[in-house]
Amino acid sequence: MVLQPKVYQFLVGVFASLGSILYGYDLGVIAEVIASSSFIDFFNSPTSTQTGIVVSFFTGGAFCGAGLAGPVGDRVGRKWTIFVGAIIYLLGGALQTGAQNLSMLWAGRWIAGLGVGFLVMIIPIYQSEIAHPSIRGRITALVQFMLGIGSFAAGWISYGTFVGLSSQAQWRLPLGIQMIPAVFLAALIFIFPESPRWLLDNNRPDEGLATLARLHSNGDVNDPWVRAEYDQIQESITFEHEHEAKSYIELFTNRSSFRRLLIACTLQASIQMTGVSAIQYYSTVIYGQIGITKSNTLKYQAINNIIALLGEACCVVFIDKLGRRRPLIIGNLANMVCFLIACVLIAEFPPGSTNNHAASWGFIIMTWLYNFSFSATCGPLSWIIPAEIFDTRTRSKGVSIATMVSFAFNTLIGQVTDTAMTNIGYKYYYLFIICNFTNAVVFYLFLPETARLPLEEMNYLFTNAPFLVAGHSKEAYKAGYAEDLEVRLSGSLTPSESLPVSKRSVADFLIQRRAVEIREKEGVVGEHHEEIRQATQ
Repeated sequence: MVLQPKVYQFLVGVFASLGSILYGYDLGVIAEVIASSSFIDFFNSPTSTQTGIVVSFFTGGAFCGAGLAGPVGDRVGRKWTIFVGAIIYLLGGALQTGAQNLSMLWAGRWIAGLGVGFLVMIIPIYQSEIAHPSIRGRITALVQFMLGIGSFAAGWISYGTFVGLSSQAQWRLPLGIQMIPAVFLAALIFIFPESPRWLLDNNRPDEGLATLARLHSNGDVNDPWVRAEYDQIQESITFEHEHEAKSYIELFTNRSSFRRLLIACTLQASIQMTGVSAIQYYSTVIYGQIGITKSNTLKYQAINNIIALLGEACCVVFIDKLGRRRPLIIGNLANMVCFLIACVLIAEFPPGSTNNHAASWGFIIMTWLYNFSFSATCGPLSWIIPAEIFDTRTRSKGVSIATMVSFAFNTLIGQVTDTAMTNIGYKYYYLFIICNFTNAVVFYLFLPETARLPLEEMNYLFTNAPFLVAGHSKEAYKAGYAEDLEVRLSGSLTPSESLPVSKRSVADFLIQRRAVEIREKEGVVGEHHEEIRQATQ
């Protein structure tokens, strides 16, 4: 049976997202590990600082991995980078599972984090570069969905081992299980296609064209859409080689590139400041503040993971219809409301001072609602937007830096949350209430809509859209794109000189039609519009 191209792209995206399962599983399992009685006994009642290191070393390693994955991804390709990340993760997982002291455990955590840094940085790039523009958001959102699958599995596995085991298997078994997806990812990644954009960017045009055909036309290299996409990518890469950033330094000196880098880094930092990592890493402490026992906490957190999956599934289904801006803004405001209500409940009904079960359930429900909101909006978009806004030459570098920012803030939250919850309690939530609100304001003001645009059109968008996009019509700053596309894709010719379409290739034919479609969608009519429209029917 021959799969439809978009189905095939989606399935490739699902497989690549096995790397996200590793990250999600760790987020879900570590709270049970550090709370297990056998873990506490084996490591002689570690201090809050020592358990904080167990958490933060993982994200510290991921910070380094994300930084290394940028140049590695550009040099050896997307598939090899995924393979390297999976192998590193397996080494770290083995050290954690067999840890005989805290130093060995910390080393395993850091190395596993290094592998995850490689994976979560490169996987969204790989997905965005193989996907058709109409389903790019859906495929890249799989990063968060599969992360949710990992958290879901970790939640129920850790709950089972926490209440059902008392030996060292209580914490070693869930740590060992995390290596299984990495084995499949490393073993099978090379049977899947390489990114066609990476191939074309590295002077392998025949392979790039064949891969585009494999992804979009069941191998037909003469398919008109494939030829048009091939020509547009080639033109875009040629332009990037001549004008766009070629190094990390130029990401900061090129105005358009720096704007995109700033948006991507701000987005990744903002995600950590929504409070999601604090809840994931220290759920037992946070739930304990409302008087909920550790075993019940893990059960409710496991239910929470099911709710997160529902939210992530909604994002996968609807994100390409709803766009990027609106869900991100609404999601942050919803997060703020949930944290605000949870904060009021703890402040008004302190643990131990009342037996108000309604308040406890209110707190639980707010964490569930928060998780749905985050999982349906902010979480997936933190992977979708950075992977699609950069051009081919800067994508790996830009996403690398943005992912490093994410892990830096994740490490910060992981290190300070336990101490903050111990010393200031619910007042720590004030930070997340404020940050969710400011996140919404920042993205309303500065984030242009990127949904359904081909990756090759992002340069024009971020060069011509006003820095402050709020209050500006999208049609106004995209009005000239059709003319720009015609001129650039016709080489040095003007649109009028390229009009004898009978002498043009089918690919050039479709490029002209793409320009017409842009005009008609945006309500803009340019020179020779009607002639081209009729000719391309």
